[in-house]
Amino acid sequence: MVLDTALTRRLGISNPLILAPMAGGTTTTDLVVAVCEAGGLGFLAGAYLTPLEIAGQAAQIRGRTSRPFGINLFAPVPSPGLPAAIAAALELLEPIHAELGIAPPVAPVLPAYTFEEQLQAVLDSNADVFSFTFGIPFANDLARMRARRKLVFGTATTVREAVLLEQAGVDAVVAQGSEAGAHRGTFAVSFTAGMVGSIALVPQVVDALSVPVIASGGIMDGRGLAAALVLGAQAAQMGTAFLACDEAGTSRAYREALRTAREDETRTTTAFSGRPARGIGNAFMDAADANPDAILPFPWQNALTRPMRTAAAAADNARYLSLWAGQGLPLARSEPATEIVARVIAEAAALLTAGWARPS
Repeated sequence: MVLDTALTRRLGISNPLILAPMAGGTTTTDLVVAVCEAGGLGFLAGAYLTPLEIAGQAAQIRGRTSRPFGINLFAPVPSPGLPAAIAAALELLEPIHAELGIAPPVAPVLPAYTFEEQLQAVLDSNADVFSFTFGIPFANDLARMRARRKLVFGTATTVREAVLLEQAGVDAVVAQGSEAGAHRGTFAVSFTAGMVGSIALVPQVVDALSVPVIASGGIMDGRGLAAALVLGAQAAQMGTAFLACDEAGTSRAYREALRTAREDETRTTTAFSGRPARGIGNAFMDAADANPDAILPFPWQNALTRPMRTAAAAADNARYLSLWAGQGLPLARSEPATEIVARVIAEAAALLTAGWARPS
């Protein structure tokens, strides 16, 4: 088959299409199952889930599909202490909380569960793949994954990071281009240095590694998938393409923002989590970016803004939502996930069969 790769064969999937793990409720179990049943690799976004939620949702997925799926976590990163001077952050949020009709903001509290507890839930699950971003887990954690016969993927935004991941023993590297929506996976260079576009990044990572490379960032249809394969990737990871699909957990306001936004209306910001992420610009992003002293470091800012984001979603108020999306967002379609997968695969196969050359 024209879309058959060493990675699809190892994973046991029929299509080189991977659902990007989109945390915060966007990735539902329905979406994961739909992508798996369509022949791709679905991914549960476990970063913000408790260990019990990871276990429960993984069990739901396995109960509905026998096909391979993965679970993603944020790699553990040093957590700075809560800054003593948080008055500016609280002051910025106070009128917004009042507008949304919720209690005034208070100093944030981090979740009680740990990465180690989340990881144990992944280990105990029936997931076939474990992926991570923001860094590299400890060597013994990766060894435990391999002992459970789970494949391991890591995220890189530069060639240097990709090499570090291969040296750590991952089975594949997700090369995340600057076009990608949501959080940047940068961990070994500055965030500015890690803003390399997919067309430049993917072939360089492919040339530098012996493990398979998965292209991510700006891939929205069969043209993008075919291009990724021509550049040497063995699969494409797609997130923004599924934001408007029937099974996604995006709110009505989020979907409307996706429908009307242009490719030049996304930008990276630390406003919502304290860590750079790409999304559609809105009122809170503008206010926070204009007051950088009012943004706490990750993960404190993420905890601080959660009540605002939850209330805004309930009120269908896009002004205060984290509208994560990549630069290809105008190409997103509102249709069942299975139809998205089928269309992307058919388009890519037609292009490659028509003469687009893939590296041997």
